[in-house]
Amino acid sequence: METVVPSEVTAELTQILSNLVLGDNQIRSNAENAVNERLATSPELYMLALAQFAMSADKEVMRSFALVLLRRLLFRTQPNTSMTLYDHLTGPALAALERLLLRILAAEPSPAVRPKAVDTICDLANNSMGRGKPWHALQSQAFSMTQSDDPNAREGAYRVLAGCPNLILDLDVATVIGLLQKGLQDSQSVEVRLAALKASTTYLSSIETHQLAQSLALMYPILDTLPALSNTHLPKFLAALTPLATSSPTLFAPHLPALLSFFSALLAPTADPGPTPTVARPFPSSGSSAFTFPPPNAGDGKGGKGKEPAEEVDEEREEVRKATLELMISLSEARPGMVKRVSGWVTAVVRGCLEGMGELPEGELDVWLDADPDDDPTDDSYPHVYEQSLDRLAIALGGKSVLPPAFQYIPAMLASHDWRLRHAGLMAIAAVAEGTHKVMANELGKVVELVVPMFKDSNPRVRYAACQCIGQLCTDMEEIIQERYHEELFAALIPTLDAPEPRVHAHAAAALINFCEGVARETLIPYLDPIFERLLRLLNPAGESGRVVKRYVQEQAITTLAMVADASEATFAKHYSSIMPLLLNVLQNAAGSEYQKLRLKAMECAGLIAIAVGRDVFRPDSAVFIEQLMRIQNSPLDSSDTLLPHYLIATWAKVCQALGPEFEPYLPVVMPALLRAASAKADVSIYDSMVDDDEEHEDKEGWETISMDGQQVGIKTSAIEEKCQAFETLVIYCSTLQAKFAPYLPQSLELVLPSLRFYFHDGVREASALLVPMLLSCGKHSGTLTHQMVNASFTQVASCMASENDASFLASLYRSFTDSLRVIGGSSALPHEIQAHAIDATKRQLNILAERRKARAEKPSAEIEDEREDIALLEEMEDFALEDMEKMLKAFDPNHPLVVAISSVKELGLHLGEWSEDEGDEEG
Repeated sequence: METVVPSEVTAELTQILSNLVLGDNQIRSNAENAVNERLATSPELYMLALAQFAMSADKEVMRSFALVLLRRLLFRTQPNTSMTLYDHLTGPALAALERLLLRILAAEPSPAVRPKAVDTICDLANNSMGRGKPWHALQSQAFSMTQSDDPNAREGAYRVLAGCPNLILDLDVATVIGLLQKGLQDSQSVEVRLAALKASTTYLSSIETHQLAQSLALMYPILDTLPALSNTHLPKFLAALTPLATSSPTLFAPHLPALLSFFSALLAPTADPGPTPTVARPFPSSGSSAFTFPPPNAGDGKGGKGKEPAEEVDEEREEVRKATLELMISLSEARPGMVKRVSGWVTAVVRGCLEGMGELPEGELDVWLDADPDDDPTDDSYPHVYEQSLDRLAIALGGKSVLPPAFQYIPAMLASHDWRLRHAGLMAIAAVAEGTHKVMANELGKVVELVVPMFKDSNPRVRYAACQCIGQLCTDMEEIIQERYHEELFAALIPTLDAPEPRVHAHAAAALINFCEGVARETLIPYLDPIFERLLRLLNPAGESGRVVKRYVQEQAITTLAMVADASEATFAKHYSSIMPLLLNVLQNAAGSEYQKLRLKAMECAGLIAIAVGRDVFRPDSAVFIEQLMRIQNSPLDSSDTLLPHYLIATWAKVCQALGPEFEPYLPVVMPALLRAASAKADVSIYDSMVDDDEEHEDKEGWETISMDGQQVGIKTSAIEEKCQAFETLVIYCSTLQAKFAPYLPQSLELVLPSLRFYFHDGVREASALLVPMLLSCGKHSGTLTHQMVNASFTQVASCMASENDASFLASLYRSFTDSLRVIGGSSALPHEIQAHAIDATKRQLNILAERRKARAEKPSAEIEDEREDIALLEEMEDFALEDMEKMLKAFDPNHPLVVAISSVKELGLHLGEWSEDEGDEEG
């Protein structure tokens, strides 16, 4: 074998790579430093040595590692420059590197190493193409390998075409289709067919529109790969098709009836579904249908119950069903109108989801009952994917399409002797509620009639599901269900607080929170006493029977008490003397890390109760409560107690709201920590360890990992959330204390104005926009406002108005500007150049909004229909911005000429806001 680097370099590199994969951090760190040093002095030599090592190393793991490392190092941005190592390679060195990689592609025998080789080759090819250096030899070799007698070579070739579609995008369409079709019809290897399928879907997703029409014929051989596959291979093929369903769903349109027939067999419906429900009668009684759920002996006949092979077959079929549903739902989300036109499509998806939801494992009841909800081992075996799929389908297609097939089955499920089906029926109602709420509102009475009896079910998991169902309905049907059916729901929920099982009565308490979030105070008051009495019993550690109440029940009881107090407002005062001493006792005596969450919930609850009952009732206890907060704040912070700072800030804000101006003496206690949190910078990390494989980093708690420019970038979302909370708390302090907040005006303004451009979190920007006029008002009424503050505030807001792209926040900026004008006494107090800046920004935004609306109006009508809700929401946000622009302009001049331009831009809208879900569902 020809060598391109000296043997001593290869030997040295071998040692370095061996050290890099060791577990010892110091040895690994030294090895990383050694690599960096060699690359700094002789980059070409060591890049070629790495490629040669990837070809010649004895161990598969080392060849794989060398390929991954080569890929990472080639395109890693070098310090203090935007250049990469690749950019420094000379022509001969690049040619030698490409030659070595092509040999690896042709000769690598291991199925574990070949994908790493392909990934590295594709990365190099794509980056070369992006720099205007096409790799012609790779194209030639890939084409040649598709004709090879070796299936491994053919698979590798199609993997390359999938990873680097540029190799074939500019070729004659008929030639490409012939090439891909040959791989799709490979008679020797399933893996070749899979690689060709991925290459085909990538090609169809990448080509220009004018090429797409010529390429439609490729869909036939693509879909023809599916019927002959076994359950072992089918999920991978369906998963490879799913991205195409998302990016180019219309390619599937002519094939949907045939696909439905095929998918229905995979989802295994075998029983007559009974009469099709109508819009007028979407809820047939269970007795009117011959349907038995789930279908008896649903399956493909492979393996019987009780036989050992059956479990393996069931697992395979489970993966097939999941992959099938994912593809069908992806198509439904991408083109709702298209799938609605296919008779039976929605029913098949709904039924597949319901069947999966009904397949809970037996024999887990005792484990489930004993488990803490936050650490439930049975959660791993719960069929979440089917519940989530049903939710996605309902959101994509709406109530008129999803509710009839869903409620064709759900009543029979709720009447089943099998508790798992009763459980699934309740969870299904909860899953579809969000997406179907407009239509379900018309049938809500029938839904409540179905659900309420389930609170008396003999199985605790079914009663738990009933709580979940009602809680979700209270969120998705907020105010409607509370107003119309509060008697029925309270009659079910309140007694369930006395259920013997902790999991059940805790979840009933949780459902009450959802209920209270949308209930009118007058509706809640008659039920306040029985709710309070039961929650107090749940909170009491001794309980009525002397048993110890589980801690998570106490935590939930406190949380629900807080929400009940918040919803009932001053009416809760009669219960104040019973609950506040208990909460203060928790804060004083519940020491130890195991009580961390209980203490935090007690803080939160006490603060909400203080607001509810008002300062006169709260005042006698305020000193003791504040003393406890100060003690907690001044105690050494446990590193594991990541939630404490958040709860402290939130509770101090509630105390401020409760005490009003009387809170002023405590500002020196709370403001230093609050200003520190508000001034936090975005914490961003780039993961670049040499020893990491291509797999994405597991998200650390409090961090979100995203892929950016080929690198794994971590953003510490927990710190950003704390920053947002700090800004929202500044809004509370400033609005509550007004002029008394003046000592902190300069520091706050210095933080607020730059944060109008804090693009990592919309909440920070919204709070900043709210704060500008508040802070100016604080300064005006305290006599501390300066011209510099005024000019800086208006200048920064106007500057943001000029560059803002988000219509929702644009409205907030104009509102902030106009409110600030009102504070300072009108536009006459504002320098002319700032007014001119704001008007120029408005002209620019009007032009942008006009162009956006014109572009939308030019879309095909079918595309507008499919995106109707999104467009309506977007135009609503734009209309808000236009209205706030108009208010600002009229503050300058009631007859400002740009007001006419605003009216013209409004007229350019598609005016879809009055569209209803019923009308949208008529489409198709």
